[in-house]
Amino acid sequence: MPRFSQSARGMRSSEIRRLMAFAADPSIISFSGGMPAASLLPTQVIDELYGSLSLEAKQAALQYGPTSGYPPLLASLTEYLRSKGLPFEGQSLIITTGAQQAINLLSKTLLDPGDVVVSENPSFIGALAAFLSYGASMAAAPLDDNGIVIDELKKVLDANRSRAKMVYLNPSFQNPAGIIYSEVRRREVLEALAGRDICLLEDDPYGELYFDERDRPLTVPLKAMAAAGEPVCYAGSFSKIFGPGLRLGWLLGPAEIVEKCELAKQSMDACSSTFTQVLAHEYLRTGRLPLYLATVRAAYARRATIMLDALAAEMPSPVTWTRPKGGFYVWVTMPESLDASAVFAEALKSRAAFVTGSGFDPYGVKKNCFRLAFAHTPEEKIAEGIRIVAAAVRSIL
Repeated sequence: MPRFSQSARGMRSSEIRRLMAFAADPSIISFSGGMPAASLLPTQVIDELYGSLSLEAKQAALQYGPTSGYPPLLASLTEYLRSKGLPFEGQSLIITTGAQQAINLLSKTLLDPGDVVVSENPSFIGALAAFLSYGASMAAAPLDDNGIVIDELKKVLDANRSRAKMVYLNPSFQNPAGIIYSEVRRREVLEALAGRDICLLEDDPYGELYFDERDRPLTVPLKAMAAAGEPVCYAGSFSKIFGPGLRLGWLLGPAEIVEKCELAKQSMDACSSTFTQVLAHEYLRTGRLPLYLATVRAAYARRATIMLDALAAEMPSPVTWTRPKGGFYVWVTMPESLDASAVFAEALKSRAAFVTGSGFDPYGVKKNCFRLAFAHTPEEKIAEGIRIVAAAVRSIL
């Protein structure tokens, strides 16, 4: 038998990755993948951007680049992040191969076996897998409609005072719950962490995907609100606002932390794709992002409304669900006696799929919840898919 490392022994399978095949099967109505609708990806923009590049830019795109990122992209991304109120004094910015790599780099840099990461419950399955792979233990506080429950967060922090090394939060249109933190809750989080010398990792891939302009003020990053000197790192991604196939994200944080992450990245992939970085720079520089966001916000808002209306019409009364104001997800909670895996198996018989919730539980035990992703599913199939899922719930009930 191979003698696996402690890191490999701590790896957790991703239920989402396992179920991605369903998203590619046209005979299945899939609510599994947390990915943009293929029909909404800016393919024409990609063609135009590449066609407009100079020979010098095309040559640079095919060459190795600095580990920290393609310098023009770092400049245009800095301008974009400043517009969101993010601070840069004493901070460094690095381009990563997706936000998942940003999470992994910070985990590699900060976590030792036995350290504790505090998260929401439920939490993003990809982040949980990264933390566990470095031998960390999880401690979690529940969510309500306004964010992580502050009293529970404080209890968890106090109980792990000597071991807690990082807090991981996804405050804007949280994956998987779909909720957004209120302004009050954001300030309470920062107050609860003040002076504890624990790194806060804010993961923000969905913050631009609000459905109503009136909710935009709620998406102000925690890092933009934090006091100077607090160890807050901010991870973001082009996956939901340009295209996931670019595999581009970023990490903004205190210089001493990000510089260590850059060293860790050198041993992982040397640099993220220069080709896609060149395209992302042109995308930002030419003002294409606001135009694209206006289109996808409207499309995802329609899909969310169709799903919520279908849930209200079809789902039996013991079942509850979140009502997102943006992002990709609805989180469904059934009576505790029910197992989402049984519902999934029943729904799959009628060709509908979703992601069961146990993988999003930092402790891996809660089985009565599941996640529905509406962004990738064609509008005309959402209501039919929800009817199938609701029928499966009723049959298990």
